[in-house]
Amino acid sequence: MEGSTIQLSSALNYSHTLINQTVNPGDIAVDATVGNGHDTTYLAKLVGPSGHVYGFDIQDAAIAATTNALAAEKLTHQVTLTHTGHENLAKVLPADAKVKCAIFNLGYLPGGDKSVVTQAATTLTAVQALEERLATNGLIILLVYTGHHGGQNEANQLMQHVTKLDQHQFQVLQYGFLNQIHTPPYLIAIQKR
Repeated sequence: MEGSTIQLSSALNYSHTLINQTVNPGDIAVDATVGNGHDTTYLAKLVGPSGHVYGFDIQDAAIAATTNALAAEKLTHQVTLTHTGHENLAKVLPADAKVKCAIFNLGYLPGGDKSVVTQAATTLTAVQALEERLATNGLIILLVYTGHHGGQNEANQLMQHVTKLDQHQFQVLQYGFLNQIHTPPYLIAIQKR
């Protein structure tokens, strides 16, 4: 009997595998960098009308693109978009909110201004705020891009933070291809125990 053939998933595709295993109808989710709205829409479908997604971005173009993507899928009623940096998410999320899943796509807006990029300080502020609000078995997923100016510094500081998390409180996974050119993204997943 022949074995089945598998294809290893890209970091982006694997992020969706993790989201699918984590998010259920009625959950609260966060898209910390809404970009063009793909992950926001994906999360909104999974949480359903009884759940809620909070999305953040500092760029007008990202908020507009995400608003349009949500409207096309008739999902605007279960999403709150806030035109601010993700470092402010603790001010927007309800105080008692238990986040089941949060996702970050670090770097710049695809198709947008490549000089506007995520920064280590703001990303770490957002990650730490989410760690405090994460539901048991909840996930923070970070797609880490390092090929732009400042990207490697952000990745280094993020890695310093996550490797020091208490293993009794959090599990941290790193996933990505090692032998591809053009610095492909890799994934960091933080799960609360």
